[in-house]
Amino acid sequence: MSGNPLNSTPYFNRMCNEGIFFERCFTPSFGTARGVFATITGIPDVQLSKFSTRNEESVNQRTIINDFDGYEKYYFIGGRSQFNNFKGLISNIKNVHLFEEGKYKAPSINVWGISDKNLFLEANDILAKEQKPFFAIIQTADNHRPFNIPVEDSDFVRRTVPEDSLQNYGFETLKEYHAFAYTDYCIQKFMEAARKKPWFENTIFVFTGDHGVEGNATAMYPNAWNDQRLSEEHVPLLFYAPALLAAQKRTEAVSQIDILPTIAGMMQQPYLNSTLGRDLLDKSKKENAAFIIYHAPGWIGVVNDDYFFRKNIRFKKEELVPVRNNLPALSVQQQDSVKKHLSQLTSAMYETARWMLINNKNK
Repeated sequence: MSGNPLNSTPYFNRMCNEGIFFERCFTPSFGTARGVFATITGIPDVQLSKFSTRNEESVNQRTIINDFDGYEKYYFIGGRSQFNNFKGLISNIKNVHLFEEGKYKAPSINVWGISDKNLFLEANDILAKEQKPFFAIIQTADNHRPFNIPVEDSDFVRRTVPEDSLQNYGFETLKEYHAFAYTDYCIQKFMEAARKKPWFENTIFVFTGDHGVEGNATAMYPNAWNDQRLSEEHVPLLFYAPALLAAQKRTEAVSQIDILPTIAGMMQQPYLNSTLGRDLLDKSKKENAAFIIYHAPGWIGVVNDDYFFRKNIRFKKEELVPVRNNLPALSVQQQDSVKKHLSQLTSAMYETARWMLINNKNK
C-alpha cells in the first residue's frame, strides 16, 4: 500500500483498493497491549509505569462494543488471554465468548499459540454457526518474532530477496519479510473461506495493526518515520465490505482510537461515545489529528495532515517536522503559530486521556 517494491502483501493491497482504506492511520503508542487497549476503549494508554491492562484501576473501561444491542460478541486469540491481562480487558465486553489456546482443534506452534491461518479458519467455522448478528475480534500474532511459518502451509511461497533490498525497503531479515508475506497469505485464506458463508455479503471486515514496526522507511516516507520513529505507530486501516461500502482511499491523519466510533456509525447503531475517537466518515468532523506517546523517553505529540509535533514531559524540548514531502516552508511566525496550536492540542489529549483511564469505568 506504500508503494514498497518488495510487495509483501499483494492480496491485502487488492482488498485496500476495494474498500475504505486510510493510508495515514497511527496508533497512540508502541506495544500490543497498549494497542488493543486503545482500540477497544478508544483511549490512548498514556500510563507511564506499566500497561493499563495490568493496572486494576484502569483495566475496567467502558467500550462502545456494549452498545451493539442484539449482537453476540466474540474474542479470538491464538495464544492465552492471560498474556498482558487481555482477559481482564476483554471482560469489559458483556457476555463475550472468549476463545483461546486450548479451545482450538489446531496445535500450538509457538508462544503465540496456533497459527494465524488456523486461528482465522477456526474462527470462521465458529462464526458460521452463529444465528444472530455478531461482533468478533480476531487477534493475530504471526508477524511477531519468532516468525514461525507452519510446515503444513506448504503452498506458502517463500520468495528470495537480496539482503541489500531488504535493508533498503524496511525489513531487517528475510524471516521478517516472510512473516509479513505469511500474514497476507493468512488473510487471503480467511477471506476465501468467509466468502463461502452466507453472512459475508452483510458483514463489515475491519483490518488494522496493534502497532507499527521499526525499519528503514526512507524509500517511501518522509524523515519523521525514521528520525521521530513514526514507523512504530503507522498501521493500515481498512474497512472492507464490497456489497455495502464504496471504495475510497483516504489520506487524512486518523487514529486507532477512531475505529469503534466509525464502525458504530457504519452500522447506524445508536451509541454513547465516551472515547477520544470519532466517526471518520462523519462529514462534520473538522481537524484531523492522531495523538502519539513514547513512554520511556517522555515524548507526547500529535500527527496532523501535514506535520508531526511533539514535546517532552520531562524536559523542555519540542519538535515540528513534516509528514508530507514538498510542503511550503513556514515563516518563523507561522511555525510558532502551528507549534502553539498543536502543543495545546497535545496537552489537551494527554491530560484528558490520563483522567479517562481512571474515570471511564464500565458500569
